[in-house]
Amino acid sequence: MATADATPVTERKSRLALLWLILPIAALGLAIAWLITADPLKSFSNGAPPVENLAFERIILSSNGIDVLVRAGGSQPMSIAQVQVDDAYWQFTQEPAGPLARGATAWLHLPYPWTLGEAHAITIVTNTGVTFGHTIAVAVPTPTRDATSLVPQAMLGLFVGLVPVVIGMMFYPALRGVGRNGMNFLLALTVGLLAFLAVDATAEAFELAGKAAALFQGQAMVVLAAAASFLLLMAAGRRGGAPTGLSLAGFISLGIGLHNLGEGLAIGAAFAAGAAGLGSFLVFGFMLHNITEGIGISAPLLKKQPPIWIFAALALLAGGPAVIGLWLGSLAYAPQWSALALAVGAGAILQVIVEVTAYLMRSDGRGKSALTSTATIAGLTTGAAFMYVTAMLVKI
Repeated sequence: MATADATPVTERKSRLALLWLILPIAALGLAIAWLITADPLKSFSNGAPPVENLAFERIILSSNGIDVLVRAGGSQPMSIAQVQVDDAYWQFTQEPAGPLARGATAWLHLPYPWTLGEAHAITIVTNTGVTFGHTIAVAVPTPTRDATSLVPQAMLGLFVGLVPVVIGMMFYPALRGVGRNGMNFLLALTVGLLAFLAVDATAEAFELAGKAAALFQGQAMVVLAAAASFLLLMAAGRRGGAPTGLSLAGFISLGIGLHNLGEGLAIGAAFAAGAAGLGSFLVFGFMLHNITEGIGISAPLLKKQPPIWIFAALALLAGGPAVIGLWLGSLAYAPQWSALALAVGAGAILQVIVEVTAYLMRSDGRGKSALTSTATIAGLTTGAAFMYVTAMLVKI
């Protein structure tokens, strides 16, 4: 009888809760409708033109001329009136035609006879007279979507992403059987190299975010994406307890792979823009820079001897995304997506740093005291220093 009496009460409480959920939403809708219809802001109008903003997201150079992808970010729809190339007005077609709403994109097709290897300046003039400029530092043909361009890029991605990880993993047999100090050194080495990658990825993400359209709120996007990546991976990693052994190696590979995805996007975009002529010396620098990643992935596996396919899978997870990043970066690049990928990678790497540090303390048996041991400090310093020095070979 008590249960039957409680049911109507529960239903009434549910209806009341639903009502209090609907009421504020309805009030918000009414407020927006009044704001649109009454337009109370018109009394503050002093005749000034609306705020306009335009971001250049992609430039494609081909035998047909120059194609420019722009994104509007103004307070009102904006119209493109004229386009200058190297200080000369040039005819253009816009797709789609018409005013650009806030956040909308459009392609501008310019039949301009660009010159290989030279710089070109593009200036867009709106119907209010506001100008937005972009400089093509070195004009080169943009890669096309065919096997002749994708295969060489895949080979480069393998050399800068996968091959060095595999070479680092080849140290695994020589590292097995190390004592407690040796294990502490290798785990701290992993933390050191990951710490450098986290700082490097964050700095690059902020730099790219500054080039994105203002409506993406680049800096806030980077922070939020990194935090979300860190928290989600922490929650996933701790569902069955703190990760150790193979699961920890998998998280290390994932964090490095996400970082390599962002790096691949940046390299591919640089190729498309003609800003990075990667010679053999720079490819060698990337390989040397990433070798310690393979050692770091292998460190949690030294107490076990997994089958060879496990190492192959971990290497592919860590290095394979560099190939995907190169393809996407050269064919469909936008600064906000590279910034987002690097931010997610930075958050993933931070999660791995936390887990590897916790694993070091547990495996050592001395808790926090292990962090101040000579082997730990030496490994941390060596990992960060090696990554810093070898990064000098790849910064251009």
